[in-house]
Amino acid sequence: MFKTPTDYRVFLSILRLESERNGFKVHAYALMRNHIHVLGTPEAKHSMPSMMQALGRRYVPFFNCRYKRTGPLCESRYKPSLVHDERYWLTCMRYVELNPVRAGIVEAPGTYRWSSYLHHGLGTHDDLVAEHPLYLGLGTSPEARQQAWREICGHQIPENELDKLRQALKSGIIIGEPSYVEVD
Repeated sequence: MFKTPTDYRVFLSILRLESERNGFKVHAYALMRNHIHVLGTPEAKHSMPSMMQALGRRYVPFFNCRYKRTGPLCESRYKPSLVHDERYWLTCMRYVELNPVRAGIVEAPGTYRWSSYLHHGLGTHDDLVAEHPLYLGLGTSPEARQQAWREICGHQIPENELDKLRQALKSGIIIGEPSYVEVD
């Protein structure tokens, strides 16, 4: 899906535009070379499907023209999953933002520039990110929230929970209980 930094930047610009246009608040994301993760809140039932369709209609032609290719970029349709338990939301956000670390692309999430971790953990402004109330609850100031998030992300998600989460993502619903990380 991405070959150069320009590809990532174009995709993020389109995602920002289409998320606004379609009423979808992006809370966290990670753009990987061959897939993306987006955690967000739709304002209406059609928000996410409309946004994803618009992303495909705008980004795929850009990519295909740029690299003189044809056809879709993805093997299959996107797979939305519902986070039905607020207690599990931060675990899902951590799953998304630690994806580049788990994939072995980087050793620390703060060194990967195509993720919302830079915003949440290091305070780098990102116009795409809409703060979620559960993230805001991590501290009374941006610095306190960033410190709390760095602490939370300093702990990997246990392998058994990763397996449950991956299975839930395949089935389209987030299930199971989260692991909690205590932050002082």
